Amino acid sequence: MRSGLQKLGIALAALILTGLLSLSTAFAAGKADTFTGQVSDAMCGAKHMMAGNPAECTRACVGKGSKYALVVGDKVYTLETKNKTALDSLNKLAGEQATITGKLNGETIEVSSIASGQ
Repeated sequence: MRSGLQKLGIALAALILTGLLSLSTAFAAGKADTFTGQVSDAMCGAKHMMAGNPAECTRACVGKGSKYALVVGDKVYTLETKNKTALDSLNKLAGEQATITGKLNGETIEVSSIASGQ
């Protein structure tokens, strides 16, 4: 009888521990980060290939299917959003400094807000 209760206690403790770990992961995943850098496109990143200024190149590349990106130092983050207002803001800020708030997932930022970086 005691052995059965011990096994039940261990199983219950493992279940509670698993639940707590899942909750802490969920809370960490919900945290938004803030990044400041230059608005570019995922194809060119920090080095634009077209003649002209970075804003024109970014808009042309996005028009051909590339996604917007944010260049922060040596890192290039792809910006993910389907929000029309956010896409319009990125278009206006192409080639300029911007502050992006969103969830980082690998090399992609799921955009929640955009502000001019100046």
